[in-house]
Amino acid sequence: MNRGAAAAVSLHDPVPSWAELFAAYWSPAELATNGLILLNLVGALALGLMVGYERSYHGRAAGMRTYGLVCMASCALVIVSGYPHFWYGGHGAAVALVDPTRVIQGVVTGIGFLGAGVITRSGFTISGLTTAASIWASSVIGIMVGVGFYMAAMGLAFFATMIMIYLNRAVSKLPSHHAVAVTLRFKPGVRPSEDQLRHAARERGYEIAAASLTIGSSAGVQEWHFVALAGAAGAPLSALAGELSALDGVDGFELSHARN
Repeated sequence: MNRGAAAAVSLHDPVPSWAELFAAYWSPAELATNGLILLNLVGALALGLMVGYERSYHGRAAGMRTYGLVCMASCALVIVSGYPHFWYGGHGAAVALVDPTRVIQGVVTGIGFLGAGVITRSGFTISGLTTAASIWASSVIGIMVGVGFYMAAMGLAFFATMIMIYLNRAVSKLPSHHAVAVTLRFKPGVRPSEDQLRHAARERGYEIAAASLTIGSSAGVQEWHFVALAGAAGAPLSALAGELSALDGVDGFELSHARN
């Protein structure tokens, strides 16, 4: 009886007009929530632009626009998941059960694909790793803004920016062994010796990295690729180029810093 009575009451409830439905989206509570969301989006955009400025300044493919959009969109997805009862003009609670942790998981996974797209490899040189990591950090900044950790989000944005601007300068002053990617093309019929090659590298202050040597051959011409690690007295690339130009049996070469 009670179920039938409830059904009868619901059948006789007045159907709201389109004007009433439209007005629900502009109620004071709805407007206040939208204003809060907009303020969060503005803050996330500002932090994303700050992190992206360093990449844009150095001419990277992903610049301020990319970082700003990633940070702001991540914030938007997370913050709207926290107000399901304001969805659809205040009727969202009846149709949506939202788990913000699943939204965060989806955002982080999606940004991972975006970051993978900026990583490129050419021979022994891998580029884009820092850009990919900073894009992922930008999405995390947006997530933190979305859940309300404003001070922590500003701190993360500051630390990420300082790392990209100053850490490379600090690392360059620390003792390290820079790596050089070497390609040697030998003249037809020349059969070089690996032991002689390693000995020649040591004489010039370099050590051939373990398991980095690859050898190719086409029409009787051998081409060797390897990475040489510089010691404390490693010769600069210009000096190596001069010596390789005068080396018997070498028909051509290519030198570059093996960066990642």
